[in-house]
Amino acid sequence: MLEPLAHIGRDPGTGGYLRDAWSPADLELREWFAGEAARRGLALREDRNGNLWAWWGDPSPARPGVVTGSHLDSVRQGGAYDGPLGVVSAFAALDVLRERGVEPSAPVGVACFTDEEGARFGVPCVGSRLLTGVLAPERALGLTDDEGDTLADVLRKAGRDPDALGRDDETLRAVGVFVELHVEQGRGLVAEGRPVGVAGAIWPHGRWRFDFRGRADHAGTTRLADRDDPMLPFARLVLAAREEAERLGVVATVGKVRVSPGNANAIPGLVSAWLDARGPEERAVRELVAALAGAAAVQEESWTPEVRFDAALRDRLARVAGGQDRGEPAPILPTGAGHDAGILAAAGVPSAMLFVRNPTGVSHSPQEHAERADCEAGVVALADVLEDLCR
Repeated sequence: MLEPLAHIGRDPGTGGYLRDAWSPADLELREWFAGEAARRGLALREDRNGNLWAWWGDPSPARPGVVTGSHLDSVRQGGAYDGPLGVVSAFAALDVLRERGVEPSAPVGVACFTDEEGARFGVPCVGSRLLTGVLAPERALGLTDDEGDTLADVLRKAGRDPDALGRDDETLRAVGVFVELHVEQGRGLVAEGRPVGVAGAIWPHGRWRFDFRGRADHAGTTRLADRDDPMLPFARLVLAAREEAERLGVVATVGKVRVSPGNANAIPGLVSAWLDARGPEERAVRELVAALAGAAAVQEESWTPEVRFDAALRDRLARVAGGQDRGEPAPILPTGAGHDAGILAAAGVPSAMLFVRNPTGVSHSPQEHAERADCEAGVVALADVLEDLCR
């Protein structure tokens, strides 16, 4: 099932993917999801925030469902597995359950969350944050992309009602438990020698925008002594972020920068840079940002506290998912990557995650990979977990 997705939004030059939320590629992926649901006779629903749900059975507050899935959007120039592997594996796991003749005692759902990566509007997990009320619809609708279009504009063009956005208790009450399968974004399972693992916790993480203001001027006629060049404090920020991260035991990345006016022969008047910082302890992440904040105007664009998945559910998954491998529990791993499962868990929805081994550990890159045998092991593990939870 990954093959029909391979061409959608792919950059032929790099092999990476461009699947921004609500872009033509994203809309094509949503059609693919609807087609897979229809082929299995699943009832397709789109909630008020654009998240998709395909149901085997009819959930209700009195009979909530067991849900699995992930997302289909990508970071820019991302890989083929981050997100889609979880959605494809969800459908495949349902196929396995049906082949086994399983008649689940609870409805089973496949979810596809909208704009998990935040590549277009800068805030990650927009669909699940809106669903749970963590992100206010007023703020979401005012988010702008690089072309200056707001989320409200984009939704209208896609035939959706921007005024519908907001916390969706009806949809939340239909989810009794959520399990997300994801390619591992690291090499923990390589070190363990195991194809499948379980997430224990998600590090606290956030994104901050730094604006360095100077004075635009001519690159050839302005003396060095007369310049007010915002590129210099920006360069110091990049170096300082690395130094502070090493000192505090966290990770920090400046992965996006916008220079205005952006002429090769002009000193810029404004440099905007986005810092991503994560670590095992919130205190250290906050200390890093505070240490960098003196030279620029700083705005926090998103923050996710540490998420510790429910211990009993986590251990249950490790026991069930490990049974088909060595007969011992699957390894439990922390992660620095954010996920919709973390947003749901923080909102009180019992949630957990399975990881599939990534042989290189590379992610958010065209080099992201998972071996077919490990993907199949992930599907079987997910099917085992769903069958167990449906009891």
